[in-house]
Amino acid sequence: MQEDREFDLIQDLKKVPDPKRLQQQMQFALEIDKEKNIFRQTHLAEHGRREDDAEHAWHMAIMAMLLQEYSNEKIDIGRTVMLCLCHDLVEIYAGDTYAYDEEGKKTQKKREADAENRLFDLLPDDQKAFFSGLFDEFEKQETAEAKFARAMDNLQPLMLNHSNGGGDWKEHGVSFSQVMGRQHHSAEGSEQLFELIDRIIHLHTDAGDLVDDRESKQ
Repeated sequence: MQEDREFDLIQDLKKVPDPKRLQQQMQFALEIDKEKNIFRQTHLAEHGRREDDAEHAWHMAIMAMLLQEYSNEKIDIGRTVMLCLCHDLVEIYAGDTYAYDEEGKKTQKKREADAENRLFDLLPDDQKAFFSGLFDEFEKQETAEAKFARAMDNLQPLMLNHSNGGGDWKEHGVSFSQVMGRQHHSAEGSEQLFELIDRIIHLHTDAGDLVDDRESKQ
């Protein structure tokens, strides 16, 4: 494949202590450019086009820096930003699974596990372990950093959908209970931000943008 030969020129560099390592790193850096081609269901603010995974990751990383004071626990913001930036890299191969696609969720874990191995195998062993560790930390949701990163992962598309008048929810016929079922995990990262999230969800349910099944869930 062409991409396998993209950085053959590195092999002859004299000032690089480990040309093979740099070649792997550069190949990985080029490969993750493909994240820009993975489009999500969420649209950009004010009824823009659909956003891609790289834009989503960038946006939630900035939001984590901006909103860190609302975390339930003190967090290492550097690690939190790394979790935000790396959590969806596997979707380069696994594809995006819409939050309310119940059929897609049945195969999501398997697809993402396979993609994790395939993507991070491009890296030197130590960095493979590091990037896999970040992905697994985000998935396990055991650290304060992972919980706050998840809150950003939930808040970012909710904010965009709010700015679009709930358009994505209306398009897919999403219900109050579906959104609340996803968003209640945000409280594990930030109870203060969940208060805002809860208000937005109820506002859009009252407006008819979400299917109102509140009574059936009480």
